[in-house]
Amino acid sequence: MNPKFEKLGFYPAGVLLPKDADMTKWAVVACDQFTSQPSYWQAVEDTVGDAPSTLRLILPEARLNDPDVDGHIAAINDSMQRYLDQGVFRELPESLIYIERTQSDGRIRRGLIGMVDLEQYDFTPGSGALIRATEGTVLSRIPPRVRVRQDAPVELPHVMLLIDDPDRTVIEPLAAASGEMEKLYDFDLQQGGGHLAGWRLTAAQTDAAAEALAGLCTEAEMERKYGMKGAAPLLFAVGDGNHSLATAKQCYENLKKVTPEAEWAALPARYALVEVVNNHDSALTFEPIHRVVFGVEPEKLLEAFKACYPGAHEGEGEGHTVAYTYAGRTGFVTVPQPRVQLAVGTLQAFLDDYVKANGGEVDYIHGDAVTDELGAKPGNIGFKLPAMGKEQLFKTVMADGVLPRKTFSMGHAQDKRYYVEARKIK
Repeated sequence: MNPKFEKLGFYPAGVLLPKDADMTKWAVVACDQFTSQPSYWQAVEDTVGDAPSTLRLILPEARLNDPDVDGHIAAINDSMQRYLDQGVFRELPESLIYIERTQSDGRIRRGLIGMVDLEQYDFTPGSGALIRATEGTVLSRIPPRVRVRQDAPVELPHVMLLIDDPDRTVIEPLAAASGEMEKLYDFDLQQGGGHLAGWRLTAAQTDAAAEALAGLCTEAEMERKYGMKGAAPLLFAVGDGNHSLATAKQCYENLKKVTPEAEWAALPARYALVEVVNNHDSALTFEPIHRVVFGVEPEKLLEAFKACYPGAHEGEGEGHTVAYTYAGRTGFVTVPQPRVQLAVGTLQAFLDDYVKANGGEVDYIHGDAVTDELGAKPGNIGFKLPAMGKEQLFKTVMADGVLPRKTFSMGHAQDKRYYVEARKIK
C-alpha cells in the first residue's frame, strides 16, 4: 500500500468496475432509500430487466424483513460470484477515483473514492478514533445487515465520509485537473438521480491527496478549528451510511476471532470502500429533522420542558430556541446557557426522559408543513428545530461525542450515493 496514507486510515483501493455495461442500468441508489415506496424499486426492476446491474448485488432494505430474506441473500451472493467468474468486472489496482455528481437540483457535489481501515473507525460515543460516527449507532440494526455482508465476495458502498476542509485543499483541486486523469464513466443516473462522472487519479495526484489529508489532522489544525489542544484528531466523520460501515466493522471483528493476529492486516475485509466529501462543498446541504410527540397533553409537556432547564422561558431569546405547534397554538421555548452544542440535543434529552416517565411516542419528521400539520392534531405537539450549520458538525462531535439521533438529513433521497464501484472482500 502507498506509505503516504499509513497514518490516515484511508488508502487507494482495488476498485471493480463493469467492463461493458449500460451504466444507467448498472447504477442503483443506496439500499436504505425509498423503503416505504415499493413502486420506486419496481421501477428500478423494470428499468434494469436482464442487464448487468448492482440491483442484483444489493438487498434493498424494503425487503430486509421479507419471509424469504435468506433466499434473497443467497441469490445476491450467487450473482456476485457469477459476475466475478464471467468477467463482468475489471479491476483498477491501488486507485483513488474523483467523482462529480450532478444532483437533482443541478448542483455538482464532488467526492473522492478510496477505502478506509476499519481498525481506525469506531462508532462508540466519545471515541478518539480518526474515523467516527456522527450520530448514535442503533446496535439492533447491525445483525440483519451482517447476514447480508458476511458471506459476500464483494462489497458495494453507499458510505459517505465528511472531511472538515474549509480551505478546500483535498478534493477541490482535482476538479481543475481532471483532464490529466483517465475518465472511467460519464452517464445519467436512473429514476431522477442526476448525472455521475468519474476519473482515476494519477500517481502524483494520489500522493498530493495524501499530503493534503495529512494536513487536516495535525495538532495545530485541531486547535485552530476546534480550540482543543492535545485532542485526538478527527479526520473523517460519517455523513451517510453509518450502519453500513458499522456492519463492515462487525464482520471484520468476527473474522479477527478466527484469524491469527499476524494475518489481520492481510484480510480484505479489514477495509471498506467509501466516498469522501468535503463538509464545505456548496452542493452539500443539511436539513433539520423535526419531532412530533403523539399521545400526550401538550400543555403539560411544555411546562415540563420549561421546568427541566433553569431559566427556560416562552419566546425567542439567547440560547437554544425551539418552535412548537399544538391544537392551533404556536410559539417558542428558549433554553438559556445550554449544556450541549445543539438545540436538538437539548430537546431530545428532555423528550427521552419525558416519554419514558409519562408515555407518548416521538416520531422524526422532515419538513415544516408536515410537522405543523401533525402537531396540530389532538393529543400531539410538534417541535421544529433550527437547521444545524455545517460548521457545527465536527465541533459538536469533538465536544459532545456524537450528535443526538436524527439530527440532520444530508440531501434528498434521489441525491444519495448510487452503487457503481465494488471491491473484493474475500
